[in-house]
Amino acid sequence: MADIKITLTKSTIGASPKQKKVVQGLGLKKMHQSVIMKDSPSTRGAINKVSHLLTVTEA
Repeated sequence: MADIKITLTKSTIGASPKQKKVVQGLGLKKMHQSVIMKDSPSTRGAINKVSHLLTVTEA
């Protein structure tokens, strides 16, 4: 499996509490913070829940 780079590009202000927990679960706390994670179905599912707040690129 490849790695993907996930960056929080929009604020979670105004997002639902559930979406905030998904972002926190991905390991993102601040805007423009990036994390590198393994590309797995569970990671992709979390990304799809908050895709409007994130930018995803191949690492």
